[in-house]
Amino acid sequence: MTRPSAKTIIAKHIPYLRRYARALAGTQAAGDSLVAEALRSFGSAPENEDELRVALFRAVTQSANAMFVSKPPSTDALSLAERQILLLTSLESFPVDAAAEVLGVPGSEAVQLLADAKERLRVNAQTDVLIIEDEPVIALDIAELVASCGHRVVGVAAAEREAIALARDKRPGLILADINLANGGDGQSAVAEIQKQGAVPVIFITAYPERLLTGALNEPTFLITKPFDPLRLAITTYQAVSGGLPFK
Repeated sequence: MTRPSAKTIIAKHIPYLRRYARALAGTQAAGDSLVAEALRSFGSAPENEDELRVALFRAVTQSANAMFVSKPPSTDALSLAERQILLLTSLESFPVDAAAEVLGVPGSEAVQLLADAKERLRVNAQTDVLIIEDEPVIALDIAELVASCGHRVVGVAAAEREAIALARDKRPGLILADINLANGGDGQSAVAEIQKQGAVPVIFITAYPERLLTGALNEPTFLITKPFDPLRLAITTYQAVSGGLPFK
């Protein structure tokens, strides 16, 4: 059987590089720019795919280190390195030792960095959350996860029109939206209408993230995959609510 070319293997990882970079940078445009810059400067590809994945994420991480301020503006905010290790381990499911390779730090330093990041994340600001999800059981699970992260659920909408009305009445600080609403429209359409009322951070939830990470216009900045755990939700929520990183 012919082994896939390095170019083919790299292409498979690009959607997930975009997810990491968008979540880190805070916008689709800045995140996709990070990936493009990393790929332009990427050297020879390791033959081992696990090593290749680490190398690709290291390239994006190094681009971010060159572009963004590394120190947080306050003692409560997460540093760039803390954001990176949380996203690598929770959103992209890297083991801590592999995340250490991506960051270019010793394993023991990565373990301490992750512990510090989790503690800082735990004490950070809470917000009001609107959930857009048409499956009642899934909506209940998401609501419980949101509450476990310290946030307040101000409404659950199963259809597009209901979501727009709730957003107008409750003025949430964050929206968690399923992409597909079986009987009531589309999560992205609902969010587009809500954004006309005023900007609000949004995290989209989908079972097929690669379909929404193509690099096309008007794709989600923050995207998590079903099923997800409280830590993944917590770090993605923090990134969404705290906004983009300051440029150097």
